[in-house]
Amino acid sequence: MTGSPLVLVVEDNADQRDLLRLNFERAGCVVVVAESAEVATLAYRAHAPALAVVDLFLPGMDGQAFVDQLRSEQPDCAIVVTSVLDPTEYPESDGALPKPFTRAQVEAVLEECLPSWRTM
Repeated sequence: MTGSPLVLVVEDNADQRDLLRLNFERAGCVVVVAESAEVATLAYRAHAPALAVVDLFLPGMDGQAFVDQLRSEQPDCAIVVTSVLDPTEYPESDGALPKPFTRAQVEAVLEECLPSWRTM
């Protein structure tokens, strides 16, 4: 894979969405944001992301259902769950980003889920 990794951020809260976008962009990623699972579905079908960051509490289709759908349609996409819930309550995923999160945690998730992201 060459170039910057594509990260899909699925978050209904505008402030959290912007913060995630900014942190991933500062880490050198190309970021696509979606405020719902339905919008995110259109996005990942158009451009397959390397990583998806998914909030569990979304309007319409919830985060768990979206994670299941994304995993079945894009099996090579790493999935990171973000939520205010305790991480022990997260569905199975490749990484976790509990809220509130820091830039260092965002970079740690990238290291964990996309080990070669710095060289992409």
